Amino acid sequence: MRFLDSAKIWVKSGDGGDGAVSFRREKFIEFGGPDGGDGGRGGHVIVVADPDLNTLIDYRYKQHFRAERGQNGMGRQRTGRDGKDVVLRVPVGTQILADDHRTLLFDLCEPGQKVVVCRGGRGGRGNVHFKSSTNRAPRRAEPGEPGEERWIWLELKLLADAGLVGLPNAGKSTFLAAVSRARPKIADYPFTTLEPKLGTVQIGDESFVLADIPGLIEGASEGKGLGDRFLGHVERCAVLIHLVDGTRREIVRAYRTIRRELEAYGHDLAKKPEILCLSKCDALDPATVARKRRALAEASGGEVWPISAATGRGLEPVLERALALVRAARAERRAAA
Repeated sequence: MRFLDSAKIWVKSGDGGDGAVSFRREKFIEFGGPDGGDGGRGGHVIVVADPDLNTLIDYRYKQHFRAERGQNGMGRQRTGRDGKDVVLRVPVGTQILADDHRTLLFDLCEPGQKVVVCRGGRGGRGNVHFKSSTNRAPRRAEPGEPGEERWIWLELKLLADAGLVGLPNAGKSTFLAAVSRARPKIADYPFTTLEPKLGTVQIGDESFVLADIPGLIEGASEGKGLGDRFLGHVERCAVLIHLVDGTRREIVRAYRTIRRELEAYGHDLAKKPEILCLSKCDALDPATVARKRRALAEASGGEVWPISAATGRGLEPVLERALALVRAARAERRAAA
C-alpha cells in the first residue's frame, strides 16, 4: 500500500429538508387546521480516527464528499427523515487544517476520536407551527437551512515518541531494525528509506515508538532531495536521536547540516531534546572513535554516544536515555491534561 500523508478534500453537509404546507382533510372533521410536518436535518460530515489505518491513500482518488439532504416534511405532522451522515475514516495522528493549509481545525490523537467538520442544515418548520388565533390556516412553511461546505487538508503526523534524524546512509534504518521488530529496507546507497517507518522499542516492562524518516540533505528545506516534509512525522516526538556516520570525513559538517535543516523547518524541532550518536563505530579503531567523538562534542556542546547498530554496541544506554526523556514527556502531558 502506498504511503500518503497529505490530502486535500472538499466536504459538504446535507441541506435541511423543507417544512410542509398541509391541511387536515378528514371526513366529519369540519375544521381540520394545518398539519404540515417539519423537514429532516441534513447529514453531517464526520471524521473518525481509525487505529487500523496508517495512510491517507483512500483520499488520493476521491476528493469530494457530500452528505445526504434531509427529507421534506409531510402532511399529518410527519417529520422528514434526517439525511445520512458521511463518515470519513483517517489514521490516528491526522490533523485537519483549513483551506489555507495553516489554520488547525482538529487534531485526532486518540483512537476512535470523532469530530464534525460540517454540520447538516436544520430542517424547516411546517405550517403547523405558524397557526395562531388570527391566522387559523397559515400557508407558510420554512425552507431547510443549507449545509456547510469547505475545502480541508488532511495531514498525517505519526504518533511516535522518539524520532531518528540524520543524513542519508547514517544508519537510521539499521538502528531501527536492531532495536525493534520493524524490518525497513537496508542498503548501501542514499535514500533507501523513501517513507517514514515505525517500530516499537521494548525495554523491560516499558516501551516507546521510534520513527525513522527519510534522510535529510543540505538544502532539504528548499526542496532538495526528498525535501523536509517528512519532518512533520517527528513533530510530536519527545526526543530526537541524531545519528552521524562515523565513517564520514567531515562529521562536524554533517552534524551542522542536520541542525540547520531542523531550524529552517521550525515547529520547535531544533529545541527538542537530542541524543547525538556517532554511528558505525564498529568500522573504526578506538583512537579514531575517541577523536571524532571529541570533535562532535565540541561542536554540539553536549554528550556524544558511540554506537554500532550492526553489532549492538552502545545501543542499550541510548535507548534507556531515550526512554527516560519519553517518560518525562508523558508525565508532563498527563499533568497538563
